[in-house]
Amino acid sequence: MSDTVIRTLVLVLIFGTVFLISEMVLGQWRASGSSSRAINKRLRMIEQGNDRREIITQIRKDSADGLGKLPGLAGRLLGSFEKTIRASKIGLTAKQGLAAMAAAAATVFCLIVISAGLFGFGLTLGTIQLALVLAICIGIVLPMLFLAQVAQKRRAKMQEQFPVALDIFVRGLRAGHPIASALNLLATEMEDPIGSEFGLVTDEVAYGADLRDSLQDMADRWDLEDMRMFVVSLSVQNETGGNLAEILENLSQVIRERASMYMKVRALSSEGRMSAKVLTALPIGTFALVFATNPAFYLEYSNDPAFIMGFSLLIGLYLLGVFIIRRMVDLKV
Repeated sequence: MSDTVIRTLVLVLIFGTVFLISEMVLGQWRASGSSSRAINKRLRMIEQGNDRREIITQIRKDSADGLGKLPGLAGRLLGSFEKTIRASKIGLTAKQGLAAMAAAAATVFCLIVISAGLFGFGLTLGTIQLALVLAICIGIVLPMLFLAQVAQKRRAKMQEQFPVALDIFVRGLRAGHPIASALNLLATEMEDPIGSEFGLVTDEVAYGADLRDSLQDMADRWDLEDMRMFVVSLSVQNETGGNLAEILENLSQVIRERASMYMKVRALSSEGRMSAKVLTALPIGTFALVFATNPAFYLEYSNDPAFIMGFSLLIGLYLLGVFIIRRMVDLKV
C-alpha cells in the first residue's frame, strides 16, 4: 500500500473522528438548550429546592411600590414607570430603579461640573444647565429608552403566548380538569414569561388568595387587555354559569383576530414608528457622544447669555416634537 493511500486513510479517519465528536457535543448542547428553554423560572426554582413563599417573593420582587397612586401628572408618569419596570423584569423595584437612575444622573452632573472647573471653563449658569441636561440624558432618558424596549419585547412575547395558553386551558377543562388544575397545567407546560406568571397565580391560590384577585393582579402587572378579558370571562362564568371552555375558545379566536389586525396596523405604520424611535433617540445619543468626545464644543459657548435661552428653546422644541410624533404613531387597535 502506497504512502499516498495510507495518508489519505489517516486523514479520512481523523476527519470522521472530529466530525463524530463535534456532532456529539452539539447534540448534547442542543438537548440541554431545548430542555432549559422548556422550563420556566418558577419550575427551575422549585427544582433547586426553594420554598414556595420564597418563589412568590422572588417573582413578585418588582411588584408595585404605590408610586402610581400619587396625584396629578407625577402619579401618571410614575405609574407608567412602574409598569415598565415590572414588564422589563430587571430584578429591581420601581423605587430602586428610580434611585439608581437618580444616582447615575447625579454622578454625571458632578463629574461634568468638576471637570469644567478644572479645565478653566468656569461655573456659570450655562455650564450648570448643560451639565444638568446631559446628566438627565445619560442617567435617566437613555436607561428609560432601554427599559421601554425590553418591556415592549416581553409584552409582545406575552401577547403571543396568551392565545396558546388559552387553548391549553380549554383542553384541560374539556379533559375534566378543574380550573385550578388547568391553571397548574399552564404553569408546568408554558415557557416564560407566561409560565411563571400562571405559576405565581396557582401558588397564591394555594396560600388562600382568591383566584379572580390573583388573575386580576396578573392582568394589572402586565397591563394587557387580553388578560383583562380573560379575567372578566372567568368572573362572568362564575356568577352566571355557562360553558367556560366554549367561552374561552371564542375569546382565543377573538384575541387571534385582534392580533392579526394589530400586526397589519403595525406593518402599515412601521415607517412612522421607526422614524419616531430614531428622532427620539438620535438627538440624545448624538448630544452625549459629541460631549464625551469633545466637551469644549459646548463648554466654550456656555458662558454666552444667548446660549442659555437658545439651549432652553432647543430643549422645548425637542420635547414638543417628541410629543407630536408619539401622538401620531400611537395607534389603538
